[in-house]
Amino acid sequence: MFEPYALRELTVRNRVWMAAMCQYSAASTGTEVGAPNDWHFAHLAARATGGAGMIVTEATAVSAEGRISPYDLGLWNDRQVEAFAPITAFIAGQGAIPGVQLAHAGRKASTDRPWVGGAPVLPDAGGWLPVGPSAVPFDNRHLVPHELSVEEIAAIVEEFRQAATRALAAGFQVAEVHGAHGYLIHQFLSPISNRRTDRYGGSFANRIRLALEVTEAVRSVWPEELPILFRVSATDWLVEAGRTDEHGWTIKDSVALSIELKQRGVDLIDVSSGGNVAAVSIPVEAGYQVPFARRIKADAGVAVGAVGLITEPVQAEKLIADGDADVVLLGRELLRDPYWPLHAARELGVEVTVPPQYRRAL
Repeated sequence: MFEPYALRELTVRNRVWMAAMCQYSAASTGTEVGAPNDWHFAHLAARATGGAGMIVTEATAVSAEGRISPYDLGLWNDRQVEAFAPITAFIAGQGAIPGVQLAHAGRKASTDRPWVGGAPVLPDAGGWLPVGPSAVPFDNRHLVPHELSVEEIAAIVEEFRQAATRALAAGFQVAEVHGAHGYLIHQFLSPISNRRTDRYGGSFANRIRLALEVTEAVRSVWPEELPILFRVSATDWLVEAGRTDEHGWTIKDSVALSIELKQRGVDLIDVSSGGNVAAVSIPVEAGYQVPFARRIKADAGVAVGAVGLITEPVQAEKLIADGDADVVLLGRELLRDPYWPLHAARELGVEVTVPPQYRRAL
């Protein structure tokens, strides 16, 4: 877990990375809309000093309409680039790698902060009309999205390309395309949300078209020596729940997509699951998504990251040592303990570099 990990010409100091986690704490109006602020600096910087090898930002929208909430981060203008720059510089200065997750929420956009209920924010209250592959809402609380035209899809692909260009200018060294959790790219992948009959719907090849076009757009502007990640929801959990009457996205589909993504310059698949079906039972337990990572790594021949209720150092060490995954991405455990990597190293008897200001505590 504490061995360096190389992706292209970039070497990450260890294999314990911080997963993207929304903070819903950016300004929602004015010149600072979508720009990181003191909260984001403190939040991300603490995990860098805490020993994580890579720090991945929360879902960072490629357009204002691509935000999950009005309070999300974005990279659609130069002010946002300026605000990110000191954060990425600090992260890199601590020996960690700054990574950005580029995202578009699609039909799950324009919702309120989760701690106030997460209800849709209507256009007359500062929200907007969400978009999606089809006019199919996520659930009965969400608005019916506008069905994207082919021309509008092309514009979104271009927004991903431009956001990647801005991310590079802001100092990020890794770009992750968010194709999971029921957001726009996942919505196109899954027949549950994609009812189109044109070149972006129907067959598997058509449904993965947007994912591939976005990946190619990001790769076209991302330096050859720097890596790209892709976060996938390995399954919609319908097959696992025995709901054979519906045909959602499956682990078999994720393997096939991962093969295509690897051919287009993706270096690691960040393996999560779910998020596109509102009423589905997910058997959450320690390491419950690790088998999906193992399957993609074995069958697609691509590096993978495992995420989901990985909380104990011995647990994380074992899944990497056993070859189930190449890296682990921690989410809520790093919210509970920003210094989890340092504590894990001590528990496992591994010497790691700590900020000199903190050495007296060793």
